[in-house]
Amino acid sequence: QVQLMESGGGSVQAGGSLKLSCVVSLDTQNHACLGWFRQAPGKEREAIASYYTHRGTTNYADSVKGRFTISQDNAKNTLDLQMNNLQAEDSAMYYCAARPRCYELAAPLKKDGYQYWGQGTQVTVSS
Repeated sequence: QVQLMESGGGSVQAGGSLKLSCVVSLDTQNHACLGWFRQAPGKEREAIASYYTHRGTTNYADSVKGRFTISQDNAKNTLDLQMNNLQAEDSAMYYCAARPRCYELAAPLKKDGYQYWGQGTQVTVSS
């Protein structure tokens, strides 16, 4: 059974940092595609970062490249997202997602590339 649970959201001023974590419970961690998405009110859910467990490779949306870092903590079974230099436009509900048995060159940056979703954690950035 796949379970995903996010934490770490909150309120921060522009220029600040937050670290999100997602506890990832998969029947197998090999060849899993993992991703972070966000959705602001009235907007589509967008992919912002992905991680492919087989290769340890990462992908980022242009909007967060250089500011956000996705990583896997094997000791804690978490997928983490370190977010630096946060801006008001980063305010959204953040979700982690997973697709086990994912045989790709890299984890995709698109919604339909994932099967399982967490409940989300809210990030609010005030300017």
